Amino acid sequence: MSALSNFVSLHPYFKVHPGKLEAVKAGFPRFVEKTATEKENLFYGFTVNGDEILCREAYETADGVLAHLDNVGALLAEMLTMADLTRVEVHGPSGGAGEIEETARASKSELVHA
Repeated sequence: MSALSNFVSLHPYFKVHPGKLEAVKAGFPRFVEKTATEKENLFYGFTVNGDEILCREAYETADGVLAHLDNVGALLAEMLTMADLTRVEVHGPSGGAGEIEETARASKSELVHA
């Protein structure tokens, strides 16, 4: 089995506040730049559909996801003044995700196990 079959992906969905789409999109390069320094990041990018945004991202391990959230915390806090987090999906192997699973459950996020 490929080593990549055990990666963990994170899929946060946002709904942008009226009139704030361009300001939110202008912040994307800052997220990408910060994420580029993370050794466990496999891919990272944004998809925009009207006033909805999806961030597509994956990491080698659940610890990589947690490190990423710590790394972009200030940027995310800024973004959340202009957009609401409407849903978060975490996809990855069952077990071994420990803290990320607890965090997801506490925020009523959806956990999807391989």
